[in-house]
Amino acid sequence: MSNTDAAPAEVDCAASAFAGVLHPREVPLGGPRAIRVRRTLPQRERSLIGAWCFADHYGPHDVRDGTGMDVPPHPHTGLQTVSWLFSGEVEHRDSAGVHAMVRPGELNLMTAGAGICHSEVSTADTTVLHGVQLWVALPNAARDTGRDFAHHVPAPRTAGGATIRVFLGELDGARSPVHTFTPLLGAQIDLDPGAELTLDIDHTFEHGVLLDSGDLQTCGSVLTVGDLAYQAPGHDRLRLTNRGDVPARAVLLGGRPFGEQLVMWWNFVGRSHADIAAAREQWQDHDDRFGAVSGYRGTTPRLPAPPLPHATLRPRPNPGAGTGV
Repeated sequence: MSNTDAAPAEVDCAASAFAGVLHPREVPLGGPRAIRVRRTLPQRERSLIGAWCFADHYGPHDVRDGTGMDVPPHPHTGLQTVSWLFSGEVEHRDSAGVHAMVRPGELNLMTAGAGICHSEVSTADTTVLHGVQLWVALPNAARDTGRDFAHHVPAPRTAGGATIRVFLGELDGARSPVHTFTPLLGAQIDLDPGAELTLDIDHTFEHGVLLDSGDLQTCGSVLTVGDLAYQAPGHDRLRLTNRGDVPARAVLLGGRPFGEQLVMWWNFVGRSHADIAAAREQWQDHDDRFGAVSGYRGTTPRLPAPPLPHATLRPRPNPGAGTGV
């Protein structure tokens, strides 16, 4: 998915002392009839959870009137995109030659590395579109890796009124085979009405709980839909309680604090203003760095990059950079 803001703000991607709840802001995805998404990462209060650097939550959207997802070919650098649906279907095409469908409960992970472009379009059979789109920053040693794509269908595990699907990393005895370049966790957790779940977690990770639906209490806070609760490293357990009389669903994100400087602007993750400016210029010039998408049938053949701000994009080191904590 692209960050289609016409005037994306400079973001200093760094951890902070924040430990609470991030409330989402609504942004349009695409043109004037675009669907609205709830964005919780990045924010000024907190830019990263582990290497997770971008989180959009959308739906449920009734798209029978044709207002579905249609994101033309657009570029990425220095990251992996994680697509996870609750309902609907999205067609993915990229410049590595991959043509795949994103379906509920199935992970699609695309590695941009040095450069890739892709398109995302909800299918004609989709009536309700609902899911999350997440980005993972690549560490410096891997940010120029080659283009790649992985697909995984995690088996659901049940435990005391909860169903857990681990799509990245390891949790509750389940492990995803999908490769990541830093230690990460990604899982969908469904809780029956009134259910409580206590999970053993990696105490070196920081964690975020993004509420999709229901009435959930976790990390000492009560969440509303779209909220993301943050828990700092140093905890070996995470408790989730469904306080309501209907099922609750959340996405759990985790990872070791990311101890590198990052600059994130539009669809690019780099380390300096020069990185971002070069990527933008190459995209505008149709450079081979990004390749081309075959088979996209939308009216806009590719998304143009917005103008760079009239200022230097500056990185900021994370607290504890180089210490692993």
